[in-house]
Amino acid sequence: MKWLVIFLLLGISLKAAAHAIQVSVFSATTKGVILRWTRFSEANSYKITVAPKSSPSNPMAFVTFGPNTVLGSVNSLSPNTMYIFTVEALDSSLATLRSATTESSTAPEMMEPIQTVKPKDSGTLITSFNMETGATHYIIRIQNPDGFFREDTVSSTPAEITSLTPYTEYTLSIMAANGGGRSQPSLPVPAKTVLPPLQLSASSPSNHSIIVSWVPVAHAVLYTLSVYEFGSNAIMEHNTTNTNLTLSGLEAGYLYVIEGFAWDLEGRAGEGSLYINQTTRPPSPYANVSMVMSNGVAGLSVSWKLEQEFFGSIEYHVTSDQNLTCNSTSSSCTLLPVGCGEVHTIQVTAFNEAGPSQPSSPEVFTTFPCPPQSLALAESTAGNCTLTWDAAPHAASYQASIKRGDGSEDTCKTTGNNCTFHCECGHTYLMSVCAFNQAGSSPPGQILNYTALPCCPEGVSVSLVSTDTLEITWTASQGAQLYETRAADGSEVILCNDTAPVCALSDLSCDSSYSVVVTPCNEISGCNRACGAHTKNTAPCMPMNLMLNLKNSSCVSVGWTANNRAATYTVSASGDDGRHSCTTSGNSCDVTDLRCGSVYDVSVTATSPFGRSLPSYSDSLETEPCCPDNLTVDQVTQAVTNVSWSHARGAYSFITSLTSTRGHARCHTQDSHCLMGCITCGTNYTVTMEAFSHSGRSSNCSYRGFSSSACCPSGVRLYRTANNSLRVYWRSAGSSHSYITEMMGNSSSSGSSSSSGSSSNYTCSASSGESSCDVGSVQCGDVYSVVVAPLTAEGTKVLFCPERLYSVTCLGSNVGTVIYRGKRSVD
Repeated sequence: MKWLVIFLLLGISLKAAAHAIQVSVFSATTKGVILRWTRFSEANSYKITVAPKSSPSNPMAFVTFGPNTVLGSVNSLSPNTMYIFTVEALDSSLATLRSATTESSTAPEMMEPIQTVKPKDSGTLITSFNMETGATHYIIRIQNPDGFFREDTVSSTPAEITSLTPYTEYTLSIMAANGGGRSQPSLPVPAKTVLPPLQLSASSPSNHSIIVSWVPVAHAVLYTLSVYEFGSNAIMEHNTTNTNLTLSGLEAGYLYVIEGFAWDLEGRAGEGSLYINQTTRPPSPYANVSMVMSNGVAGLSVSWKLEQEFFGSIEYHVTSDQNLTCNSTSSSCTLLPVGCGEVHTIQVTAFNEAGPSQPSSPEVFTTFPCPPQSLALAESTAGNCTLTWDAAPHAASYQASIKRGDGSEDTCKTTGNNCTFHCECGHTYLMSVCAFNQAGSSPPGQILNYTALPCCPEGVSVSLVSTDTLEITWTASQGAQLYETRAADGSEVILCNDTAPVCALSDLSCDSSYSVVVTPCNEISGCNRACGAHTKNTAPCMPMNLMLNLKNSSCVSVGWTANNRAATYTVSASGDDGRHSCTTSGNSCDVTDLRCGSVYDVSVTATSPFGRSLPSYSDSLETEPCCPDNLTVDQVTQAVTNVSWSHARGAYSFITSLTSTRGHARCHTQDSHCLMGCITCGTNYTVTMEAFSHSGRSSNCSYRGFSSSACCPSGVRLYRTANNSLRVYWRSAGSSHSYITEMMGNSSSSGSSSSSGSSSNYTCSASSGESSCDVGSVQCGDVYSVVVAPLTAEGTKVLFCPERLYSVTCLGSNVGTVIYRGKRSVD
């Protein structure tokens, strides 16, 4: 039975829904709306009633339709007006069977034609028009003679019509639209786009001309080019009917900016082209050539005058007929390498983005001569020697140099090919010959030596110049060409061969004893092995495996490993406050008096009678950060305090805490201050801070406690009493405080008739335990700001209690009604 009832009720509901009538707006115009509704099977006719939405109870028109009509219009409406439409299904006695309601606005009025149309570029027109009241947007219809049709929606005037075809005629009309529909199109206006821009290209065939060309533009009758010299205000304009133009008489190496446009048959300028840049080719350089040496390599330095007023970068290309080239953007470059006795023909060409200049005039240059060859020495008579050589090509003169082992030197200049000099036995002679011409001297050539037996060096000195290096020096021995230095300890031998009377033996073992021997040699007699030995000890070994243990904020224990025969060790900790150290003969030491908030570099050095080791690899030590010297707590409002503190060395962030039995406040910041809320008035707080370094080391800091101000009273009320007096009541936040009441008024601000316009200010006080006080002789007709605030132990007023506004009216010349006007917070 239950399910049967449900099915019956459901059937009735579906039947009622099937007989409902639905209505919607089919379309809307300026003065009419077409409605569409669903057919109702029992209806003999349909009636549409129209009423303005502003007065829905006053229908202004109706229209009826037959039973088979489901689409009907209502006309003679007002433009841009919101209406309510009711469709009723009527029976044969015109009684309403079903009804439905909908709303719609009519479209705006038909607009005036578009006022102006101007071309912006070849594909865009800018239109302006008078805007229509009630329109939410506008529709511009674009048509051309070929039937092209397009509608663009715009929101205001002026408006741009884009994506048009260049040099094409259009007609434009406009319609106003809103949520109801669109108006009829305005009368069309003609418009025409301009010619498209030129596609310019340019090149420079020479250093004084530029050729500009472009693709022909349809319908163009003339072309105009504008040429600007960069950095100058001068403009050159050229007109032509061709599609190319040669610009001549230009400056070499200058930048020119070119822009152009086409003219149509109506005499209208087309869209301007993009600006293009073109540089003329640079002028030919004038070259100078000279010999230079670069990192021991001979070369030809080619230079030229660099014209600074040229635009842009210029690269110079230098060539030689000996297959040498170099490039430069400055005023010179070097041809490398060149050899002796060479003849070069050199030219320079300048390049810029336009292309190359004409090459410079050829410069012919002969390099320095080659060194003479086939040196030979002959002892012609006792004590006299003759040095001879072969002639060198391109040489104008020669200079022979004869150096003796004791440092004396003789020279001989000649245009021939031999020199004679005095020579002695038992000495070493080094002989060389250089050739000269206008380019300079030949490079060093063959060296001829004549050597006697060498002697053992005298004045041998062995010194420790670093932890693993011995420097050995001696007086040069006569006849020696080479010195062999040998250093040996029990496990290794280190050799050093050199022609100088000094030698450095490196990479020796630390904390070891070496035997050092210097042996002179020459090519003729060999080496003298009879020279004596010298003993020297190296410095102690560097401490290793540094270990740091921070005992407290000012002391660190330092340990290390070392294996030296006899050494003392010095620990150094260097920081911003200077150097701290300790010394021991063991393998650990404590460094004290360190400063908080500091970073120290710690290292260990070993010292023995033979020298000092290298410092150990350093390790970084960071002490705990310092606590701020000063911390201040200032109360901002009844529940907010501002905590600030001084700089703390080594501190990166801070956690500040205010703690009491009534709760606590806490903030974590990198600043030197923070606002802390949720403070309870009339409460004693413990003030603490944690300071943290970058690496997370922390220090705990304690400061003098903070007592928050007394609480502001609540329930402040103002009542009239006798003799023009007022009594101020409040609810005390505590019995241990005295209170002060301040009334501040201004008769001019309240609209009083008082002519003085002066301020009336009153105060009264209440002792501890009291919750009211009286103010006498109050001037009526004024608005008063009333503040009741507790007094601190020092007798000062708490500044952040709120103000309350009261109007004191006049009853004749006496105080009348007191009116509460609200609360105002204190800034």
